[in-house]
Amino acid sequence: MNLDSAYAAHQLFVAAHGQQHTLEVYLDYTCPFSAKLWRTLTSEVIPHIAETSLGVSIVFRHQVQPWHPTSTLLHEASLAVEKLNPPGFVPFSQALFEHQREYFDEANVEKTRAETYRQLADLAASINAIDDRQAMLQLLDIQPSVEARNAGNAVTNDLKYHIRLARAKAVHVSPTVAFDGVADDSVSSSWTLDQWKTWLAQKK
Repeated sequence: MNLDSAYAAHQLFVAAHGQQHTLEVYLDYTCPFSAKLWRTLTSEVIPHIAETSLGVSIVFRHQVQPWHPTSTLLHEASLAVEKLNPPGFVPFSQALFEHQREYFDEANVEKTRAETYRQLADLAASINAIDDRQAMLQLLDIQPSVEARNAGNAVTNDLKYHIRLARAKAVHVSPTVAFDGVADDSVSSSWTLDQWKTWLAQKK
């Protein structure tokens, strides 16, 4: 599936010799299984694909799961980072997975939405994913209104785009992996590199 140019930073890897196939990974920043797959993908699978010139490009997709209440806020934050500094999207995604326990239910039950946004902006600034913390908060904060309108924030429409995309593909859980637009439920977050190699070889 083609990647909207507005979200070009979601391209985790571009095939060197012309794109033949696309591997999409639907992940939730607050899902432990998504974090596990992300670690294997970024540290082992992508280097393997790069070394072997398999002609596979890899795209990050958002899969917000409502039973993880703070998930929406983390995905919004990543979209805000991309708007401000596209090269910061992948490092910030890495940081979100590394710090995901700080956003689990038990760690956030007493925090307000605004407090969580500030925590996320601090994280983005701490790894230099953004230069302007206040600019990030301007995208995330709900702006004052005379009456309640439920209008969301400056990245709400971006998040809606990604949610609709996942729903159109009938993606229900994270992680979900799709190869050339077709979801493959056999893929597991517990896979080793050798299992990924076997699977990729079968897809060629």
